[in-house]
Amino acid sequence: TGLLLAAHYTADTTLAFSSVAHTCRNVQYGWLIRNLHANGASFFFICIYLHIGRGLYYGSYLYKETWNTGVILLLTLMATAFVGYVLPWGQMS
Repeated sequence: TGLLLAAHYTADTTLAFSSVAHTCRNVQYGWLIRNLHANGASFFFICIYLHIGRGLYYGSYLYKETWNTGVILLLTLMATAFVGYVLPWGQMS
């Protein structure tokens, strides 16, 4: 869904909000794609947090190399989400 949304998004500061409105109003099922993307991303992060909680419960943090790799992946995911969500909305405001 992110690739479909990116195809209709304009990063220019004067057109950014208009491109989101265009996606929701003029693209076939654009509103559905946007909602699926938002809810899917939220569900994905809930699954990530549950996975971390399971690792804490079962003591997986004792395996330092594996745990540190997971932490790096989590930080990378959070940085990607920040760049893909927070920064475009900052451009639009």
